[in-house]
Amino acid sequence: MDIRPAQCATKVYIYAVDVPTMSELAQHHTDLDSDDVGWLQLLMADWQILADLSFADLVLWLPDKSGNGFWAAGQMRPTTGPTAYVDDIVGMFVPKGRHATLDNAVDAGRLVREGDPEWRDDLPVRVETIPVRRAGRIIAVLSRNTNLLGVRTPSKLELSYLQTANDLTQMVANGYFPAVGQRSDHTDTPRVGDGFVRVDADGVVDYASPNALSVFRRLGLSGDLAGQSLAGMTRALVPPRKRPDEETLSAVLGGRAHRDTEIDTGVMAIIMRSIPLRPRGEAIGALVLLRDVTDLRRRDRELVTKDATIREIHHRVKNNLQTVAALLRMQARRVDSGVAQDALNEAVRRVGSIALVHEILSQQAVEETVEFDEIADRLASMVGEVTSVGVPVRVRREGSFGSLPSEVATPMAMVLTELLQNAVEHGYRGSGPGDPATGKILMSVRQQPAGHLRMTIDDDGHGLPDGFNLDTSTNLGLSIVKTLVESELGGRLSLGPRPDGHGARAAVELPLEL
Repeated sequence: MDIRPAQCATKVYIYAVDVPTMSELAQHHTDLDSDDVGWLQLLMADWQILADLSFADLVLWLPDKSGNGFWAAGQMRPTTGPTAYVDDIVGMFVPKGRHATLDNAVDAGRLVREGDPEWRDDLPVRVETIPVRRAGRIIAVLSRNTNLLGVRTPSKLELSYLQTANDLTQMVANGYFPAVGQRSDHTDTPRVGDGFVRVDADGVVDYASPNALSVFRRLGLSGDLAGQSLAGMTRALVPPRKRPDEETLSAVLGGRAHRDTEIDTGVMAIIMRSIPLRPRGEAIGALVLLRDVTDLRRRDRELVTKDATIREIHHRVKNNLQTVAALLRMQARRVDSGVAQDALNEAVRRVGSIALVHEILSQQAVEETVEFDEIADRLASMVGEVTSVGVPVRVRREGSFGSLPSEVATPMAMVLTELLQNAVEHGYRGSGPGDPATGKILMSVRQQPAGHLRMTIDDDGHGLPDGFNLDTSTNLGLSIVKTLVESELGGRLSLGPRPDGHGARAAVELPLEL
């Protein structure tokens, strides 16, 4: 870890690093074990809630293992008020004695508040420090920094926020927060501003924010939430078949468990999350956050429908292409000219390679990329199985195509089919007594730096005819490959002898970002 000390104007020592993570700082500069770090990660997973309720910036400070000071391991700004820190301070080191509140939080093992505000960039900032306790030990300090500029008499909403924030910070200091166990599976978990409800120990609403009240109004509430049982009111407004099971409903809306649940009435979808409050060990109520996710769920359903529609389209295109291939095979059987039959059979293979891409796309979730290895292996198997040159040919792949952009997959399948077919048809047709009894084709592929793909196809057949020139060749398959590689894929195609002189090599290089 590259550490270069520098000194700033406020005489706080800063160590220049590439914004280290909390885990990295803990590993390099503290005696914290993996369980301690896991506890702090749980705290940081939920500390946006605490910052918003506090209207304050939070900074997580880790005691240095030498006892000489503290490292700033994390920082969170509030979305409900102005920040107290203009600059990021993660990675900063504060020597012991520089900020007495940090030292006192560890020494006294309790919340510490400065009498007078600090001044930072002409901003008055009130600083409070909270010891972070786990298993009876203080493992870190959480500082709460409130920008006092423009402070006014708080509203009822703000008072409820601050009261809840104080309960949560007391839980942090006593080792009751964060909660261990079940975590939210929702990536769209509610935030404080989405809807805030505080219930007492009996699950009765003490206070509901205007946004929370609006959520219940849309459910059909006509009165007020205050003084009502949150779980009971929800039961009255939501039909039983649309509610979660009774145990979950009571645990979340009654504030008895640190969990979340979702209610979807078909018209409206709500995520509800409960954080029990027990600042001194005994439950005194809970914080319940609500979020109306109706529009999000509607868009999710639209995406699912769109996904299914696109896959169905790929499936139908594949079926149509297979029908075309079947018609071409029938036509090939009815013509007398061997040249015409060969041309029609080549067309069948080309149509089949495109159909294969659409088959793969019809079986996977709609994405911008396609795992191409399966397509390449199936194309190689098809070419090896249907060869008519009289020599069994085995195709082997080395390396991985990885994920190719969907717009690259179809032309790349055509290119691969043509090159493999060309290697079989021209490398092994008319084999004589001295030629190998079986053909071996090696497909080597690797993704290079700067987003490029290189593929080579080596055969051990007859090799290229004397005087061969790719630019003047009249071979239809090679003309198709050259057009696809150079014009559509923006790549380069080369065809020549193998490095060892036995057989031929086709090489394709192309950018993956078109």
